[in-house]
Amino acid sequence: VYMAMAAVPLAAFVLYRTPWGLSVRMVGENPRAADSAGVGVIATRFQAVILGGALMGLAGAFLSMVQFNAFTFGLVSGRGWVAIALVVFGRWDPWRSAGAALLFAFVDALQLRMQASGLGHIPYEAFLMLPFIFTIVAMAVMSRNAVAPSALLKPFRREER
Repeated sequence: VYMAMAAVPLAAFVLYRTPWGLSVRMVGENPRAADSAGVGVIATRFQAVILGGALMGLAGAFLSMVQFNAFTFGLVSGRGWVAIALVVFGRWDPWRSAGAALLFAFVDALQLRMQASGLGHIPYEAFLMLPFIFTIVAMAVMSRNAVAPSALLKPFRREER
């Protein structure tokens, strides 16, 4: 938990206060301009993907070794898709995404509390769906205002100038 709390200001600092963070944001918005400014677009994209993969692996290791104390099939239960939705919900900003993650965690804790509250006439699966329904509704409402980086998922070929 403490590492996650430290990760948000660290990510914000790296993205907004370091040359590498500026390069990542430039490559995400306008790779041609970044290339003409001397930024290695492909290298920066690879670095970002490798860092993201390492952090996701660390999160998976935390889930299987610390939180659940064992690995089982379906352990993550769609949390990766929720994480992607949180980034969109947070408008690609670390601070807003952290707030969205706290809101999702609240709804996740609420569904656990509702299962234990003795509402026996409602199947527990309905409570398990609550965080994901909340995520879908939040995405439907907030995605109208969210603007993705303009070069997201677009290939970069240097020879096309």
